[in-house]
Amino acid sequence: MIEIVDLVKTLDGLQVLKGVNLLIEGGQTTAIIGSSGAGKSVLLKHIIGLLRPNSGRIIIDGIDTANLDARGWMELRKEKLGMLFQEGALFDSMNVYENVAFFLAEHTKLSWKEIEHKVEEKLEMVNLRGVETKMPSDLSGGMKKRVALARAIIADPEILLLDEPTAGLDPVICASIMHLIKQTQERLGITFVMVTHNILAGFSIAQKIAMLHDGKIVASGTAEEMRDSKNPVVQSFLRGVAFESHLSE
Repeated sequence: MIEIVDLVKTLDGLQVLKGVNLLIEGGQTTAIIGSSGAGKSVLLKHIIGLLRPNSGRIIIDGIDTANLDARGWMELRKEKLGMLFQEGALFDSMNVYENVAFFLAEHTKLSWKEIEHKVEEKLEMVNLRGVETKMPSDLSGGMKKRVALARAIIADPEILLLDEPTAGLDPVICASIMHLIKQTQERLGITFVMVTHNILAGFSIAQKIAMLHDGKIVASGTAEEMRDSKNPVVQSFLRGVAFESHLSE
């Protein structure tokens, strides 16, 4: 479980987070939605410790991260957290196997045989076989996302953070990646926290949806509760997305 309490962050003189409060339940997927520039990725970077707040607290499975130094954060990330970055962030100079194996090779004492087994296991989980020797430049956008997901779960994290996992994908590949993310979460049973401006992705994958607007969480609930919300900001956002979808048809 992740508890975010009164989180405030100013970047370059602009207050991006203005007192965010959110409870993220364990063992399910929570989607944080909102328009571009709402601060979703900034919030995600606080959860994984890449940014520190000006004030407020983030409590992860009972650990108050305000008390952690750099070493403490490193240990917490190694033990509990994984992240799927928006662009995949694969190493261009490494093949698929080396990308997926990187964390285990650098930060564990597993034998190469054990690492090889885990890499094969995770690649199979994301429906990729026989691509271990391919370079990132040889992969399609959807395949890169799958490799990045395999790398993100290689150390069996308890919490996986996903930053715009469907960004830059065409509708067919987007639907495939959404299905894979949902399938992976159900299979692993761990906590997924996904930020997205893709309403379809959030509503089809997540058990809980929270909307970030103007630096605050303005509403949260199930997909049905969000659709029925009387909050004018939520309804305006949903209508805007529906209108954009209609124009693109």
